[in-house]
Amino acid sequence: MTVKTAISLENSLFEKVEDLARELKISRSHLFTLAVQQFIESYENQRLLEKINAVYADGPDPEAVTWRQRTRGQHRQLVEGQW
Repeated sequence: MTVKTAISLENSLFEKVEDLARELKISRSHLFTLAVQQFIESYENQRLLEKINAVYADGPDPEAVTWRQRTRGQHRQLVEGQW
């Protein structure tokens, strides 16, 4: 299902849209659809990145650091004589 909508653009932007749609051999509607889809995807990716950064902003969990150090020591003992 599609929905019609009306938007207002400055003449200079409208002319650029017209030129690009003509160059790409697509309708203005399709060009706007592509642009909005790309904008939404970019926005959602940025929000996800911000959430990931917020989770790791405080650095590693002290428990995870301890576990990693213990695991490295155990790994070293396992492979020490193999090389």
